[in-house]
Amino acid sequence: MADKRKIGLREIRALPQNTEIFDAGPGAVPGFGARRRAGATVSYFVMFRTAEGRQRRLTIGQHGAPWTPDQAREKALAILAEVKIEQRDPAAEKRERREAATIADLCEMYLADAEAGRLLTRRGQSKKSTTLATDRSRISSHVLPLLGPMKLSALTRADVERFMHAVAEGRSRKREKTGKPRGLSNVRGGKGSAARTIGMLGALFTYAVRKGLCASNPVTGVVRFADSQRERRLSDREYAGIGAGLAALAGPAPRAEGKEGKQQIWPPALSAIRFLLVTGWRSGEVIGLRWSEVDLVTRTARLADTKTGQSMRPLSHAACAILNAQPRADAGDLVFPASRGAGVMSGFPSYFERVCAAGGVPSDVTPHVLRHSFASLAADVGFSDATIGQMIGHKGGGITRRYIHHADAVLLAAADRVAEETLTRIGKQRVEGVVVPFASAPGTP
Repeated sequence: MADKRKIGLREIRALPQNTEIFDAGPGAVPGFGARRRAGATVSYFVMFRTAEGRQRRLTIGQHGAPWTPDQAREKALAILAEVKIEQRDPAAEKRERREAATIADLCEMYLADAEAGRLLTRRGQSKKSTTLATDRSRISSHVLPLLGPMKLSALTRADVERFMHAVAEGRSRKREKTGKPRGLSNVRGGKGSAARTIGMLGALFTYAVRKGLCASNPVTGVVRFADSQRERRLSDREYAGIGAGLAALAGPAPRAEGKEGKQQIWPPALSAIRFLLVTGWRSGEVIGLRWSEVDLVTRTARLADTKTGQSMRPLSHAACAILNAQPRADAGDLVFPASRGAGVMSGFPSYFERVCAAGGVPSDVTPHVLRHSFASLAADVGFSDATIGQMIGHKGGGITRRYIHHADAVLLAAADRVAEETLTRIGKQRVEGVVVPFASAPGTP
């Protein structure tokens, strides 16, 4: 039989280990009790029956600051009132909060659905592997270290804003080896990373709301940092610097007299950078281009799988000259192959950085800056947004474009005009419709 007596400080101090006591006497609260386990800690609890007749035990807290016998008794009385008047089950609610999904759980579910093809984009298609890799990187680099253990329901807009500033300030910064040979992960943070990670966090919570895991999206309304990378364009000096860097790395490295130096940089990488300059394509589209997608007769490329789905692109004479200079291979082979293996050129970002360094171009110039610069040049010479969008593969154009299999004369002329403007800035000249080779680096014959 359970020990019943008025619970006070004396009774708490005298309570033996592994025993419990229930409140009794004048002013006692039914079901209110205290328990000491094997250690010195004493916990207060209250027992009650739910509206369905189920018996529950709810721990109020441990003896000591802030709980005293009188405070715990008052809390027990308030809990019993909730059970009787509001017909609530505080014990079940507490268990639900304890077992509620965390942000780490959400990330795991999101990635599992995305990898299984169950997470569709606005175009009704599964996420691309490259997009998934980016999402996974942002989750592991920023979201899990800073937000992973938090409950979904606990995250507020203020928490999201603090998280954004933490990423911008580099609090998730880390540098570690990956599982690949010579692989290195260098997470630096910054405002650009913070802005893009907040965008992905918003997508995570949109998924959570759709799944019924939380009631609202705490990312909604958060003002993000401007992504300056998307507004960056090359100056004339930087165009010339990239041209000089390409020329400087095109030949063999200097060696001792009588000995020929080996190639300074993988030639298809240089060709891919030239192709980026005169087309404005995404870098992933260039290094993933296959011969089966190119028609040099009609000067048209039909890309089977891009960020916006299937895409038809006009090819300028300059772009065709670069393609014609590549060694021919089977239709399914890459136009700009990797130096090792059959996959895409994974080292392309490093090659691009080396070209920029050789030409004295600032480190904030990325392959995406080349794309933005191409579009900006096209706007400078007077082409419309629709024409520019078709040249660089923006979404749009309607259903009719699905049935067009080659670029028209207007698009081809536009592509040629922008390519000529680009070549002029990097130090090449166009003579009677034929593009001449890149100029030598400054100071060379």
